Amino acid sequence: MINSRIRSFAFSGIEARPVWVEVQISSGLPAFLIVGLPDKAVGEARERVRASFTSIGLALPAKRIVVNLVPADIPKEGSHFDLPIALALLSAMEVIPFEDVTRFAALGELSLDGSLNPVAGVLSASIEAASMELGLVCPASQAQEALCGGDIAVLASPDLLSLINHFNGLQVLTPPVLAVKQLGLEETVPDLADIKGMETGRRALEIAAAGGHSLLLSGPPGAGKSMLAARLPGLLPDLTPQESLEVSRIYSAAGLLKDGRPLRRPPYRDPHHSASQPALIGGGARARPGEISLADHGVLFLDELPEFSRAALEALRQPLETGRVSIARAAAHVTYPARFQLIAAMNPCRCGYLGDAERECRKAPRCGEDYVARLSGPLLDRIDLHVAMQPFTPLDYMTQQAGERSATVAARVNMARDLQYARQSGRKNANAALETLCLSTSAQAMAQKISARFRFSARGYTRLLRVARTIADLAGEKEIQPAHVAEAATFRLRAGLD
Repeated sequence: MINSRIRSFAFSGIEARPVWVEVQISSGLPAFLIVGLPDKAVGEARERVRASFTSIGLALPAKRIVVNLVPADIPKEGSHFDLPIALALLSAMEVIPFEDVTRFAALGELSLDGSLNPVAGVLSASIEAASMELGLVCPASQAQEALCGGDIAVLASPDLLSLINHFNGLQVLTPPVLAVKQLGLEETVPDLADIKGMETGRRALEIAAAGGHSLLLSGPPGAGKSMLAARLPGLLPDLTPQESLEVSRIYSAAGLLKDGRPLRRPPYRDPHHSASQPALIGGGARARPGEISLADHGVLFLDELPEFSRAALEALRQPLETGRVSIARAAAHVTYPARFQLIAAMNPCRCGYLGDAERECRKAPRCGEDYVARLSGPLLDRIDLHVAMQPFTPLDYMTQQAGERSATVAARVNMARDLQYARQSGRKNANAALETLCLSTSAQAMAQKISARFRFSARGYTRLLRVARTIADLAGEKEIQPAHVAEAATFRLRAGLD
């Protein structure tokens, strides 16, 4: 006989799977058992629930207590089962009404004093609860996150005692209200006007921002590669509502959604080159999202690209094409979105001064060949824009005029994005199909001639035309012209890596 039960969720990637938390209290030797394939964190809920009950003056009955997590064949992970177990127990003990509990799903972690701590996955749980026409009980600190899941009744409480009093009519937990102003949280990003000169790099950055293209910056130390990359977020438009929801679900699943506020701006991730393959791609014992998923609909900046492990870099190849990554483990098979924009930077060789007769090492040019050889041809073929940046002296820098501000360039980027979204049903040029690119006959002939001359692959030919389409959009042209193809070709050849 089941005395009480309540809905909660198990998580697979960013998806929330409904789980029944059933409680049976029966006669027999005192025991507190949790069954249904729980992990260690779920098993430890026994002590957290017992301590939180004690802190508010309640004691577990001296009977046999069995908590069953249904379905039993799905692994249950995480401390978020604390709250539903506690509520189901309170209902079975007739401390709170059973009928009120069944109208809600719940998740949250209990402290020993009965307070509720934030947990990962509240946004995905809220979306699933809304589809089931249930309310959601969650920690008070995550009320805003829960409200973003849809039209749903949210019961956000700071502690277990407040919930008990609310269900018994002794206290009213005020329904939270979505704080719209918090969604527009702005982060300070460097302005493009801070960079003097670097016209080729600035042009490539504008094209990359407008079309969502991947970009490789190559040049000696101090050439401005990292400076340019850091200013890309200031050129990108805000996330669309659909993009914001998808990215926010990933951050929620990773426990990185600050103050429960959904992301409005494209994320910018810049992991160190010592990052492992699971850290970059995702994985681990619980198949957590990696940097490429945390950069979904945003920017992934890999500085010192050849210094990353070969396995980690090769693992980028499939996500760059498909926009998702599938993590297969013995206990889990999880797919995360990974539609990221790759921006990479590298030196021409290990010492960094290849081509400078005064400073290059004695191993030149072999050192440069060996350094570039760390990057495979298939990976380089997936990068749309290659830019070789030239060094300049401090005197050159002082005499250069300041360039356009980020706001000015961002306006052109937004205009180009509007054109491609209207033409390609919301898709960026970096992912556009060839038949949607509006290619003139003369431009097509030039693209084929260039591809044959430099032996581009079919992928390289496609990416050449996609970049040309972005250049045409920035110019406000309806069709790709030969001049657009010619400029796009210079960005596939300039670094000498294709």
